[in-house]
Amino acid sequence: MASNSDTSANLDTVMVDEPPVGRIRGAVRTIMIVFVIAALVLNINKIQLINFVLDNFTPAAFFTWYTQNIYEPTLIIDTSYYYVIIGLLLSQVFLVYPFSKKQANHVPYYDWVLFALTIACSGFLAYNGERIIQEGWDIRAPLDATIIAGVICMLCLEGVRRAGGGIMFGVCIFFFFYPLFAEYMPGFLWGPESEIQEFVRQHAMSSESIIGVPMRAVTNLLIGFLLFGSALVVTGGGDFFLAFATSLLGKTRGGPAKVAIISSGFFGSLSGSVISNVVTTGKITIPTMKRVGYPPAYAGAVEACASTGGALMPPVMGAVAFLMAENLNMPYADIIIAAAVPAILFYLALLLQVDNYAAKTGLKGQPASEIPKMWPTFVSGWHYLFSLAALIYMLLVMRIEVFAPYFATLLLIVTSYLTNKFRGEQTFGWSHFVELIIDAGKTIVNIVGILVGIGMIIGALSLTGVGPAFSSELLLFADGDTYKLLILGAITSFVLGMGMTVTACYIFLAVVMGSAMIESGLNPVAGHLFILYWGMMSYITPPVAVAAVAASTIAGAPAMETGFRAMRLGAILFVLPFMFAVNPTLILVGEPMAILHDVVTAIIAVWMLASALEGWLYFSGRLIGPLRVVLAMAAFGTLYPGTMTDLIGLGTLAFVYIVNRFMGARATA
Repeated sequence: MASNSDTSANLDTVMVDEPPVGRIRGAVRTIMIVFVIAALVLNINKIQLINFVLDNFTPAAFFTWYTQNIYEPTLIIDTSYYYVIIGLLLSQVFLVYPFSKKQANHVPYYDWVLFALTIACSGFLAYNGERIIQEGWDIRAPLDATIIAGVICMLCLEGVRRAGGGIMFGVCIFFFFYPLFAEYMPGFLWGPESEIQEFVRQHAMSSESIIGVPMRAVTNLLIGFLLFGSALVVTGGGDFFLAFATSLLGKTRGGPAKVAIISSGFFGSLSGSVISNVVTTGKITIPTMKRVGYPPAYAGAVEACASTGGALMPPVMGAVAFLMAENLNMPYADIIIAAAVPAILFYLALLLQVDNYAAKTGLKGQPASEIPKMWPTFVSGWHYLFSLAALIYMLLVMRIEVFAPYFATLLLIVTSYLTNKFRGEQTFGWSHFVELIIDAGKTIVNIVGILVGIGMIIGALSLTGVGPAFSSELLLFADGDTYKLLILGAITSFVLGMGMTVTACYIFLAVVMGSAMIESGLNPVAGHLFILYWGMMSYITPPVAVAAVAASTIAGAPAMETGFRAMRLGAILFVLPFMFAVNPTLILVGEPMAILHDVVTAIIAVWMLASALEGWLYFSGRLIGPLRVVLAMAAFGTLYPGTMTDLIGLGTLAFVYIVNRFMGARATA
C-alpha cells in the first residue's frame, strides 16, 4: 500500500495542469485577482453584454439615452484585444507555474522578470495592433517589432512548457522551428525555405498562429464558460452533484461505480482537464468503489474512463466544443446537439458494464447510512440544476452562446445567495467572490498558456503548407475509400494525440486532418468528432494511458493493469467514431424516423457489447466464453447501419439467450 506522500509524489508526475498552491499567495494572489477581473471586464466589453441586456430588456428610449450619456462600449480592434488578453493571462503562467519543482512554493526573481517582460511585449503589440494589420507586420516589420516578436515567441514556448508539460513543449518547439528545416523534408512534409525572422513575425503577428483560432475561441467564448464552471465549484455544486448521484444510485448494486461515472462525466465536461478530474473526483470515488468490492485496477479504470469521456459530454465538452464551432464556423449549439448521442452511448456502455460486473460478482451498493436522502438532497441544491438547465436553454433555444455563461453564472450566484439566506446559512460573499476569481483564473491561465503554443503549431503548418499537404496525402492514399481513410485517420489521431491535453490534441488534429475528413464527403461535425474521439483514446490505452496512470496511483493498482482494464471498459470508443462517421443519424443528422431507428438499435448494440465484455446477460446470467464472442460480434453488426445487419444482430441475441439457458446458466438480473 502506497503512503499518502508516495501517492502525492506520483500524482505530481501526471498532473501537469494544476499549479502549485504554494505560489498563489501574497502579491501573486492579488495580481491574479486583478488581472482576471480585468480580462473578464474586457471580455464583457468585447461581446457588448451590457448593450445586449439594455437593448433586449429595457425600453428603446432608455437604451438610447444610456449609451449616449452613461456607457458606450469601447471597441478595441481584435488584434489589440488578443494581445491585451495574452498580457493579462500568459504573464501569470510565470507566477503560478514554477520553472522546476524546486520553486513550487516561492516565486524567484527571474519569474517576475518574465512576468514583466510578457506584459511589456504584449503591451507593445497591442498598442501597435492597427499598424500590424494595416502595414502587414507579419510579412515585413520594423526591427524593434521583429525583436519583440521573437521575445514573445520565446515566452510562449516557456509558457507552454510550464503549463502543458515536457511532451507538449517538445511538440511545440519542434513545429516552431519547423520552417527552418522544412525545405529539407521529403514528400508532403516539404515546405518553402524560411528565415528565422520571417517565421518569428508570422508566429507573433499573423492571425494564424499565437492569436489564431485557439486564442479567438478562448477570448470570444470560453472565458465565460470557465467562469460558470468555477462558480459551480465555489458555491458547492461539486458536493451537491456527488451527493445527488449517490442518493440516486448509491444503493444499487455496484452503486459507487455508477456514482463515479455520473459525477466524473459531469465535472469533466466543465473542466476539460482529464487528469485534474481523475484526481479531484477520484480521491472520493475510487476508495468508495474499493470498499464495496471492486478490485483496485477496475475502480481506477472506471474513474479514468468516466473522466476521459467528460470532454465528449455536452453542454460544455471542456473547451473542445468552442474550438470546433470556431473551426467549422458553426453555431455552438449545433456542435453540442451533434455530440449528445455518441457521448450518451459511451456513458451508457460504462454504466451497463459496471452493473454487469456487480451482478456477476455479487457486489452490493453502499450502506444505507452513507447514502443521503434523495428529496432533501435535491431541495438543498435545486438551484444548481436550475442554473444548468437555464444555461442549456439559452444555448439550444435562445442561441445566445456568447452571453449565456455570464447570465447562468449570475443566476447561480443569486439563487445560491437567496437559498442560503432563507436557510440561515453562510451566503455568497466577498471571500467566495475572491475564491471564484482564483479558481477561474487558474483554469483560464492554464488554457491560455497551452493554447499559445498550439497556435504556433498551427502557424508553422500554415506557413509551410504541411497541414493541407498532409490532408491531401491522406486522401490520395485512401484513394476514395472512406473506410481506409477512417482507419488511417484513427491511427494518425491516436499516435499524434499521445501525451497531449484534450484541447491541444483536437486543435492539432483538426489542422492536419480536418480538411481531409470533410473533403472525403463526411459530415463536417462527424469528421471532427471522429478525430477528437480517436485523439483522446491514448488517455485510456497503454502504453501512454495517462488517465489510467493517474487513477492507478490513487487506487494503489499497477498502472498497466489499470490501463488495460480502462481500454476494455472504453471499448465502445474504438467502434463508435466509425459508426457516426459513416452514419450521421447518430449525430442527429437525417430524417427523424431514421434517426430514431438508428439511435434505438445503437442502444441495443451497446447493451449487447457491455454484456459480452463483462460476461453477464440480463435475465439469463453468466455467459460462457464462446457466447461472449458471438454476442460481441452481433453487437458490432447491430451498430453498423442497415436493416439486414440489425436483423442478424437481434437474431443472434435471441440465439445467445436460447443457447445460454439451454446450457444451464440461469440467473435473474
